[in-house]
Amino acid sequence: MIDEEIVEEREAVFDGAKFAEEALRSPATLAAVIDHTLLKPEATREQVIRLCEEAAEHRFACAMVNPAWVATAHAALAGSGIRLGTVVGFPLGASLCTTKREEAVELVKLGAQDLDMVLNVGMLRSGENTLVRQEVRCIAQVAHDAGAILKVILETCLLTVEEKLRASELAIAGGADFIKTSTGFSTGGATPVDVALMRGVAGNRCGVKASGGIRTLADARSMLEAGANRIGASASVAIVKELHR
Repeated sequence: MIDEEIVEEREAVFDGAKFAEEALRSPATLAAVIDHTLLKPEATREQVIRLCEEAAEHRFACAMVNPAWVATAHAALAGSGIRLGTVVGFPLGASLCTTKREEAVELVKLGAQDLDMVLNVGMLRSGENTLVRQEVRCIAQVAHDAGAILKVILETCLLTVEEKLRASELAIAGGADFIKTSTGFSTGGATPVDVALMRGVAGNRCGVKASGGIRTLADARSMLEAGANRIGASASVAIVKELHR
């Protein structure tokens, strides 16, 4: 019985150092853990198509675009084998749960495979734990029924340590495949401290995505070493080229 408990405990530990070492082994292995992202509201069709071309060229984990561009990106990525990601309830997370669900339903129909949903931060801070967990579960079910994955954005810059811990646990309990630090549109982005805290809650139960303000190879390295196994960045090409150099 004791041996089984020891095995379970070991299985729950994520080896961040080992993962980071492998991810940083080459530009290709680093690209494979980066979501190549373009979420600026002023992004044009031409820029979205270019993002998809870069994602296919460098073999990034996915191309992440705003909902209005999912159909365009789906066509641009056809045959590339690169996943298509988009956002739900972005960037505030304060939409009705029914609105988020309807958005998610339409997005997976259009071909989205990764859904990055913003947690309802106000509900979390109000102590509405059941509502927060139920909302995550609702969107997770939509994603999983369509063969997609759900990443839940906590917006850590707006939370206390206790709230970050609680948000992480609620998102995991709701079925999140990843918990994610930030939208990149609030008062701050990812920090190694927050990533380590989130990984401490997640263990091996789900992934941790660091996003927001990651612009250099040093930034990416620090997040990976802290426990992230996915990076969200708009400077993805520059980051992998920096490793190549």
